[in-house]
Amino acid sequence: MGKVTIDINRCKGCRLCVNCCPKGILTMSKDCNVNGYYYAEANEEGKCTGCLFCVKVCPDICLEIGCENEGLI
Repeated sequence: MGKVTIDINRCKGCRLCVNCCPKGILTMSKDCNVNGYYYAEANEEGKCTGCLFCVKVCPDICLEIGCENEGLI
């Protein structure tokens, strides 16, 4: 299973990662980051398959997916 790490202060709230997540674990926060954007956050990380769709579509390189035992994918 994957572990999602999001740099919330780099996120500009474009929602591309939220829209492409096949498991629906990414949502938009109700809080804003230091730049005033609502940012993506991961819920139910245990469902992450490590597909990397979110990493590939993120224009601001905000996301990393790692495995608990193997480090970053």
